[in-house]
Amino acid sequence: MNKNALHKISYGMYILTSKNKDKINGQVANAVLQTTSDPITVCVCVNNKNLTYEFIEKSKVFTISILSESASMNLIGNFGYKSGRGIDKFKGINYKIGENGVPIVLDSVVAFLELELINQMDMGTHTMFVGKVINSDILSDETPMTYAYYHNVKGGKSPKTTPHYIKDKEKTSIKTKGDTKMNKYVCNTCGYVYDPEKGDLEGGIDAGTKFEDLPDDWECPTCGVGKDEFEKQE
Repeated sequence: MNKNALHKISYGMYILTSKNKDKINGQVANAVLQTTSDPITVCVCVNNKNLTYEFIEKSKVFTISILSESASMNLIGNFGYKSGRGIDKFKGINYKIGENGVPIVLDSVVAFLELELINQMDMGTHTMFVGKVINSDILSDETPMTYAYYHNVKGGKSPKTTPHYIKDKEKTSIKTKGDTKMNKYVCNTCGYVYDPEKGDLEGGIDAGTKFEDLPDDWECPTCGVGKDEFEKQE
């Protein structure tokens, strides 16, 4: 069975948010689907280990912010690869509190949906939450980001907690400059691959820069961990 066929299903990129009393949290989600039109309902699948799952279970409300293609990897990494148990994911984030008391992320978002939980289904590792849309609006005319765009253009990876995670089988790419091998390095936290042939242009690292020559304070552009969390790709 070729599991990569599943990646041909069209996915979007969203920030799913919820609350628990006076606490707020959010995560990246892509398994989102409109289920009915009258009433308007939408479902989202969430890993049972995630803090956002716990918040939705308790508060029965959640919000989906639809990301645009302009969304930065830092924004995606903040909500997709870091845990709200240890940090405030909304520090430095432009957001507002919606009608259901849940934060709506505003930057690089084309539209948002506010929902009240009406049903849920245990899917094993994940739970499918079905919500009735109580409010929604369009924030920009930018193009919504698809998972294919995130993966192929942004170079993003799928966390192991996503519903469609498939372990990559990439091989080490080596380029020789004289007698020096140019090895790729993979982030142990999020799966981002540093390719010296491409560098990290957003982080000011020119193409052709070896991993070993990166500044000591360089951080993964996806999840923000340091160089010590990277391993040579085998």
